[in-house]
Amino acid sequence: MFEINPGLIVWTIVTFIVLAGLLGKFAWRPMLQALQDREDSIRSALERADQARAEAAEMIRQNQQNMARAEEEYHRMMREARAMAEQVKEEIVSKAHQQARHEFDRAQEEMQRNVEAARQQLRAEVADLAVKAAEKILDEALDAAKQKKIVDGFISQLPKN
Repeated sequence: MFEINPGLIVWTIVTFIVLAGLLGKFAWRPMLQALQDREDSIRSALERADQARAEAAEMIRQNQQNMARAEEEYHRMMREARAMAEQVKEEIVSKAHQQARHEFDRAQEEMQRNVEAARQQLRAEVADLAVKAAEKILDEALDAAKQKKIVDGFISQLPKN
């Protein structure tokens, strides 16, 4: 069944060697080069992805720091605004107290002047009344009944205030 043919074996080996050489030169090397290029492109894409991930992580970290600083600045500004509002409130209250004290002092001074003026007027009227009473007493005889009548008349002439 099987016969060994040496000529066919030689030609099969020669054809295999030629075909292997042609495939090695024209197909195998370009395929290996294409696989190498594909491997290099994948490796560089992975490196770029790692670099982009690292950059993104850095940007996130910086963003969080910026947010923390912004929040801290917000809280500082709010504390300053509250302190300033409290200071303005205290100034307004202080000015109101000063103004009220000033108005109170001025009213007291005016009342004191009015009281003093009333006293002066009362002294003048009492002096005038005393002079008038003395004139009437001197013009009249000095008996007790007449003196009582003159004093009662004099008192009835005094203003009711």
